This record gives sequence, structure tokens and C-alpha cells, in this order.
Amino acid sequence: MSAKNVDRHNRSRSRTIGFRVSPEEDEQINMVVSLSGMTKQDYIVAKLLDRSINVKGNCKVHRAVYDRLTEVLGELRRIDGEKKVDSELTANITLISNLVDKLYIKTSI
Repeated sequence: MSAKNVDRHNRSRSRTIGFRVSPEEDEQINMVVSLSGMTKQDYIVAKLLDRSINVKGNCKVHRAVYDRLTEVLGELRRIDGEKKVDSELTANITLISNLVDKLYIKTSI
């Protein structure tokens, strides 16, 4: 028998909730989870219950930010000749820049 799965308040997590997402939504969820430094489960539960997401800057989060910014830069270079930036890329840029702003504020205090 496996060990009980409990949260940080020692509550048993005995229920499973599942849902389907598109590959694009999965990619975006994975991106924000990696940028938050939280587990996917904790991130989704916090968002669903409208709890605040407090990103704590650490090596893992900083690396995720760097990797995502590198991806965005590559995508911007790819579409340099075109004049149109798709809404998904714009949303990712906004998300990353907001996160970087929050990280800067927390680490500079």
C-alpha cells in the first residue's frame, strides 16, 4: 500500500481530478508552472481556488526564466521579416515580463 498523499496542512489528498487540454494549453501550463517554482499540482490548485501565487526566486526559477526568454527571442527572430506577432507569443511575453518584474521587486528589497 502506498503512503498517504498529504498537503502542507497535513490534509489527505485522496481525490483525483482530471481534465483535458490542447497541446498548446499544456505547453503554456508547463511554462507558467516552471516559472512559478511550484509543483504542477500546487500551482493548479492555487489557481483554481483563486489563491495568490508567490514566486520565490531560486536557481530553478531563474533558469526557467532564462530558457523561456531564449525561446521567445528565437521566435521573435524567426518572425522578424513578418509584421504580425501571434497572440500566444504576445501572451507568453507578457507573462514572462510580469514574472521578471515581480522577481526583481522581491530580490531587490
